[in-house]
Amino acid sequence: MVPSLLIAAFFITAVLYASVGFGGGSTYNALLVLSGADYRIVPAIALICNVFVVTGGVWRFSRTGDLSTRRLLPFLITSVPAAWIGGRLPISETTFVGLLGGALLISGVHLALQRATVESETVSQFRPIPPVLSAAIGGSIGILSGLVGIGGGIFLAPVLYLMRWGNAKQIAAACSLFILVNSLSGLLGQAFKLQDLDLMSLALPYWLLPIAVLAGGQIGSWLAGYHIKPSLIRIMTAILILYVSVQLLYRWSTLI
Repeated sequence: MVPSLLIAAFFITAVLYASVGFGGGSTYNALLVLSGADYRIVPAIALICNVFVVTGGVWRFSRTGDLSTRRLLPFLITSVPAAWIGGRLPISETTFVGLLGGALLISGVHLALQRATVESETVSQFRPIPPVLSAAIGGSIGILSGLVGIGGGIFLAPVLYLMRWGNAKQIAAACSLFILVNSLSGLLGQAFKLQDLDLMSLALPYWLLPIAVLAGGQIGSWLAGYHIKPSLIRIMTAILILYVSVQLLYRWSTLI
């Protein structure tokens, strides 16, 4: 039986992440590891939860016109197959926990220091990224995403902000779609791996977690469209991520 505290933590995580355009896969992973779940089934559960959360965000951003699939395509062409490959690759517990803790730390620092992009700027004021560079970035993020069971938005967002790819809403929309397709690809790879290792049954008791994040994701998407200050939500999310990353990196230090 999944502890009620873990279900509540997943729900709150989904609310916070969905409100800033992310899926929360890295934190779901961390919460599962810290709760004592078998690290080999953790990425698959986190990726399923990712899909449940970001699907609503993709739908919302497509309706508002902030989502540009064509501009994001160079990243997706390489990230999707790379995420599948990463999901198929075996990984030790020490490497998994270390990569996940590092990913969370980067994500938390980025959110804490992120400055809001000026919404009044037009698309013509933003710089296009060369397709070859976009493909290289997408492939690199994809392989890491598949390995540790995240969608990769926490790595893509800082790159897009740094390169002035778009405004805050456009980048949040791009990250939502990036997370969705890479989560699906990585999940497929993880499913093959779990089947090969005969571990699929170990993930079944966690079926309540996707339901919890589905509800939380809908609330987070609703909050993003109303009068809650984005900066407040971003800081709250950053505090959560940094706290969990410290806990995870401490655990990693005991494994090496």
